Amino acid sequence: MSEPIIVYTSTFCPHSWSVERFLKAQDVSIKLVNIDKDPQARQEVMALNRGYASVPTLIFPDGAQLTEPSFRQIRAKLGVETPSLLVRIKGIFGR
Repeated sequence: MSEPIIVYTSTFCPHSWSVERFLKAQDVSIKLVNIDKDPQARQEVMALNRGYASVPTLIFPDGAQLTEPSFRQIRAKLGVETPSLLVRIKGIFGR
């Protein structure tokens, strides 16, 4: 098993929840760290993000960091290809 991606998240951040679901759907190993429940983790995130408690913040096994990333940025980092929104919508309507 490879090292997990550390995902700093918050109880109140819908984008964090979406990133978590996306990574799980891609069968990516993750370690969730909720900064609302862990004051030390909040301090770590703030140190990583110039004083801001920005979530989601992802730390990859290679040390790379993505803060509040788009799904395009996550897919690019993981080398994952997923259908675009247009392709998915066309699939729904059979076109």
